[in-house]
Amino acid sequence: MKVKIIKPDAIIYEGSAKLLQLPGIDGLFEILNNHAPIVSALAKGKIKMVDDENKTLFFDINSGVVKSEQNDVLILIQ
Repeated sequence: MKVKIIKPDAIIYEGSAKLLQLPGIDGLFEILNNHAPIVSALAKGKIKMVDDENKTLFFDINSGVVKSEQNDVLILIQ
C-alpha cells in the first residue's frame, strides 16, 4: 500500500507499508493490503506501521483522520 502521513507543517512519512495499526476513537484497528475503502477519525495514541522490509515504525499522534481507498492511504495527524 502507498502511505502518506501528514502533519499541518510537514510530511512525516511517504512510502509503502504492509500493515497499519491505528488508534481509532472506538479502539485499535488495522489496514492491510486491499482493505475496503474507509474513512475514520483517530484518537490519541500510536500508529504502528510495518513497511515492505518488515521494519516496524511508530508515530505518536494526538488526533487525526485516515482515508484508505485502492491501496492508497492518507493519514492527517496532529
